[in-house]
Amino acid sequence: MRYYKLLILSLVCFACNQNSKNTLPQIGYVDAFEDATIAQAKAGFVSALAKNGFIDAKNIQIIYKNAQGSIPTLGQIVNYFVSENVTLLATSTTLATLTAIQKTKNLPIFMMVAPTPKLMKIEGKNGEIPPNLFGVAEDLNYIDSSFSIIPTLIKPKFGKLRIGMVYNQAEPQSVDALARINALATKYNAVIVAAPVNTSADAQLVTQFLLSKDLDCFFANPDNTVFSSFETILKNCNKKNIPIFTSEAGLVKRGALAAFGADMYQWGYQAGLQAAIFLKSGKTDGLKPEMVKVRKRVYNPKTAKKYGFTFPENFEPVK
Repeated sequence: MRYYKLLILSLVCFACNQNSKNTLPQIGYVDAFEDATIAQAKAGFVSALAKNGFIDAKNIQIIYKNAQGSIPTLGQIVNYFVSENVTLLATSTTLATLTAIQKTKNLPIFMMVAPTPKLMKIEGKNGEIPPNLFGVAEDLNYIDSSFSIIPTLIKPKFGKLRIGMVYNQAEPQSVDALARINALATKYNAVIVAAPVNTSADAQLVTQFLLSKDLDCFFANPDNTVFSSFETILKNCNKKNIPIFTSEAGLVKRGALAAFGADMYQWGYQAGLQAAIFLKSGKTDGLKPEMVKVRKRVYNPKTAKKYGFTFPENFEPVK
C-alpha cells in the first residue's frame, strides 16, 4: 500500500511540474543553419531578455531549433512552434523569417539577421507589411561603406580592380547586394567577377573558379550561404594570397580582413529588447521592424599582418 501511495504522489508531483513548465511563456527560436557568426545573434537575443528579467527555465522557456540548412526541416520546425502556440517566434536569418511569415499570421515574429521587408519582397503595394512582423532588419546602405574600404588598400594588378564574389540566387538580399556592388564597382573603377552558389557544398568549386580569374581581392557579401561556407572560401583565398573584405563584422573575426557592418551580437540584442517589451506587456502596440543601430568598422590583426596592411584609429581590431 505504501508503494502505491508513493507512486501516486510521484505522478502528482510530475504532473504539477509539467503544468508549471507549461505556464511559462514559450519562445520558439529558430535558426536556419549552424554558423558561428549567426550564433552571436542568439547570444545577444538571450542576453537582452535576461537583462530585462526573463531567464530561460526560470520565468520563460526558450525552445531552440536549428534547421541545419534544410528548408523542409525549417518548415517542420515552424509548424511545430505554431502547433504548440508558443508565445512568440524569434527568427534568425532571412529564410527563417520568411518561413515564419508564411506559416503564421497570428504569432508575433521577432526577426534578426534579415533584410528589410522591402528587400525580402514581402511589402504590399502600399508598403504594408505582415502585421505580426517585428524585430530588427538591415538595408544595403552599409555595403557602400564596406566596399569603399577596398580601393583605399588594394591596388589593381592589371588596369581595373578585379573583385571576386559569390552569391545565392535564391536569396533576394544577395541578388540585390550584387546589383548594388556592381554599381559601386563602376564608381570605383573596379570589376566584379561573380558566380552563383546554390548551397554551401558548391562553395569550394565556385571559389576556385573565381580565383582562377586574376582577382585582386574577394568580397563576402551578406548571404546566408557565404556565412555557412566561409571557412571554405577563406581557405581557398588564403592559398592564393587573396584578401577578403566583407560587410559583416562576424566574418572578420573568422578571418576576413576588414568590414563595416552590423555587430551580430548587438543585432540579436536589439531584437531581444523588442521581445522583452512584448513579454512584459503582452501587447505589440508601438512595436515595428527597426533598423540595425550598432555597426562597426573592424579589422583582423592577424590577417592584416599577413597582407601587410595597417588601419586607422576608427577601425577596431577584433579579438
